[in-house]
Amino acid sequence: MAVTLLCLAGVFLSAYLWLYKLGKIGTLACGSGGCETVQLSPYARFMGVEVSLIGLVGYVVLLVIALLSLQPRFAAAGWPVQLLAALSGAAVLFAVYLTYLELFVIHAICRWCVTSAVIITLVFALSLIELRRRPAPGGG
Repeated sequence: MAVTLLCLAGVFLSAYLWLYKLGKIGTLACGSGGCETVQLSPYARFMGVEVSLIGLVGYVVLLVIALLSLQPRFAAAGWPVQLLAALSGAAVLFAVYLTYLELFVIHAICRWCVTSAVIITLVFALSLIELRRRPAPGGG
């Protein structure tokens, strides 16, 4: 349930940043100006796609998988938690890359991006905890 709520928070956060990129929001509520610097940098696109849109799609996918893992017929199978751990692990690596860019290339910190990095790290950690809690397949 906690992973589901974290993913929902990630959906709202990344949707907020994407709406800013689309011009639907005038300024970001950031306080330092670093958010606009990061969001308007050339590094706000990855392989031609807005990073905020990648985050939005990623969090929606994780949210759907987390919701599936709450359903009794899928919970017993174990694959939703394995998929959550794998996908959120990849997202953590991407967040580390983006944080590196903020610190050492862009020289600005986006509070929303840091919040997203914390959220995805918590999703990954909770997924790993749940994986360890489950019995091994075929074992007791």
